[in-house]
Amino acid sequence: MTVAILPGDGIGPEVTAAGLAVLRAVRPELTYEHGLVGAAALDSYGSPYPSQTAALCRRSAAILFGAVGDPRYDGARGELRPEVAILRLRKEFDLFANLRPVKTIAGLEAASSLRPEVVRGLDLIVVRETTSGLYFGTPKQTTFEDGIEVAVDTLVYRAPEVERVAQVAFALARERRGRVTSVDKHNVLETGRLWRRIVTQVATQYPDVALDHLLVDNAAMQLVRDPKRFDVILTENTFGDILSDQAGMLTGSLGNLPSATLGAQAPGTTGPRFGLYEPISGSAPDIAGKGIANPIAAILSAALLCRYSLADETSAARIESAVTAAVALGARTRDLVRDDAPFLGTSAFTERVLARL
Repeated sequence: MTVAILPGDGIGPEVTAAGLAVLRAVRPELTYEHGLVGAAALDSYGSPYPSQTAALCRRSAAILFGAVGDPRYDGARGELRPEVAILRLRKEFDLFANLRPVKTIAGLEAASSLRPEVVRGLDLIVVRETTSGLYFGTPKQTTFEDGIEVAVDTLVYRAPEVERVAQVAFALARERRGRVTSVDKHNVLETGRLWRRIVTQVATQYPDVALDHLLVDNAAMQLVRDPKRFDVILTENTFGDILSDQAGMLTGSLGNLPSATLGAQAPGTTGPRFGLYEPISGSAPDIAGKGIANPIAAILSAALLCRYSLADETSAARIESAVTAAVALGARTRDLVRDDAPFLGTSAFTERVLARL
């Protein structure tokens, strides 16, 4: 069994190395094979997602991903942007359900910008649709009309796309605290009205799960007002991108937040499913190469890979417990301390986690 390792750009190689080290510790029998994506692939192959990388992913059970993005390509357009890699991966493998668990690690409450009592014990998950919506709709173009530059993006959703990601959210809620909060903009957008209608229909299949609806602006407010009211947040692509980053900061740092983007399972089956696993912190070029990036999200992404693509709950739980134990014993990266408090670099923090394993 092969796991594709795609470190990418910026801090991607540094934090992915941490995730890989932990994976090797709990699953040494697997084959781990590296590939290039993003600016690293553009530099070598002229494409952010070259055919060699695509072939590697097709023969793999899962993908451990770092980050894509490089300031050198900020002015690039179309297929020459590093970020195209992640969009093409989602589309090619139909990775439609992005799961972003947001949990406060005990001992890090003071790192949050909110009061410790507001975030203590926080445990929610954002389920975001990732193969449709504004990022994929067409037409998508920049033109000139009467000498005026005009940019167009198209927001499109189809009923089956909403239904299948809603199924994922309700199934998760059934295993958690039994509540789904669906976020839309039904008072303005046609897609929002479709979204709310389909989610309400899916809810009838899960009578043991409570459903409520929020407009996205209200949801953003409630996330900082009373975040512990949420269990599973279900939303579309763009709203999920924004809200999950906002929710991530409740834990003290985006560097703490893992994610899993999952494909479909065959009808009537359970067990392993193909997925892409990545920290949500991005490439962070301002700190790349300094050895100070927070590897927690990448390590916890490796735990999610074990849980969903390897059906190995034991290894997933071991990794998560090791991170919690390392933090409890005082391990902190720079983004998790204030003033001149001591902190660990990326490698040193990873060694603390490995020691707890």
